[in-house]
Amino acid sequence: MPIYEYRCDDCGTEFEKRVNRVADSASVACPSCGEMHLTQKLSTFAPRVGGTRSDVPMCPSGGACPTPGMCGRN
Repeated sequence: MPIYEYRCDDCGTEFEKRVNRVADSASVACPSCGEMHLTQKLSTFAPRVGGTRSDVPMCPSGGACPTPGMCGRN
């Protein structure tokens, strides 16, 4: 089952929601304000393919890089 990312157009809350069928996506509501004016965000995934944790590029913030190669620090 895919997990979709949304941003509420009314209150700005960003959240994820597992949606079983495409038809169910029309009934998704914001968990903060309950409104249904949502924008679906572009979702990415990061498959893990062997290697060690030291192989993962690090962000200046000290965490694992969510977008390797995009900032030129890989």
